[in-house]
Amino acid sequence: MTTTLDRRTVTGSPPRQPVAPHSKRTKATVLFGLIAFTVYSVAPLWWLIVAATKGQSDLYTTNGLWFAEFRLLDNFRELFTYQDGIFLTWMWNTVAYSFAGTAGMTLICVACGYGLAMYRFRGRGVMMGCIIGSFLVPHALLTIPSFLLYTDLRMIDTPWAIIVPSFFSAFSVYLAKVYAEGAIPHELLEAARIDGAGEYRVFFVIGARLMSTGAATIFLLGFVGSWNSFFGPLVYLRSQDKWTVMLGLYSWLKIKVDNSTDLTGLVVVGSIVSLIPMVALMVSMQRYWRSGVTLGSLK
Repeated sequence: MTTTLDRRTVTGSPPRQPVAPHSKRTKATVLFGLIAFTVYSVAPLWWLIVAATKGQSDLYTTNGLWFAEFRLLDNFRELFTYQDGIFLTWMWNTVAYSFAGTAGMTLICVACGYGLAMYRFRGRGVMMGCIIGSFLVPHALLTIPSFLLYTDLRMIDTPWAIIVPSFFSAFSVYLAKVYAEGAIPHELLEAARIDGAGEYRVFFVIGARLMSTGAATIFLLGFVGSWNSFFGPLVYLRSQDKWTVMLGLYSWLKIKVDNSTDLTGLVVVGSIVSLIPMVALMVSMQRYWRSGVTLGSLK
């Protein structure tokens, strides 16, 4: 016993503490929770991938979580040729509506957030209260007033009925304001003004660049929301050649109920294809988040 204590004293290493039993149980519980959450998140995507490779009969008669006869290429060919390639038209419409609406929304919301964060003016607190209070208004509650307004403006069944409402997002304004308060130092703006820069130049040259990470987040959230939008196109669009991909896939599912024609296989394959633009956008915008995270570590 004395020799062991002497050795620990000489080497300077503390005695090894035994691992508590509750620590092992905690790690096991956390690991089990992570595995369960991963399975819960990945299982629907796995089913979608497997189902996209099956024919119409195998989709109902085989195991939903494993492959059967591989017909993925035939399914793609049928998807892109059905109704003279209407699916490609829906995809193009969705890309155009989402990109145009989200780009305008990002510019407007970043500018509004920058103004609310960098300037002091009368009514600023009331304006922020109205912006935050608008979160409590359900979007469906504005459907009838919006429909009447768009009818008077002759925007029904036009792309503008989908693009213009996407320009405004109270949550994105609030997000831009919070980000601007932490990312833009007032001293930098004052130095630019002393050098003779105008307010527009200060915003576009300094403010917008420092808010690039926040703007990328706003753009991504807005694009995903616009891409997955269903209620707006359902109410405001009439012509089939102006539909979005979500509304088009829904119409194919409805055909099964009305005409006894089963297009579930095309809907599954179309769902896979509709995920590609969002995945590509996420991958392409990673550099903005990477640069934003490492910005604070550089001097």
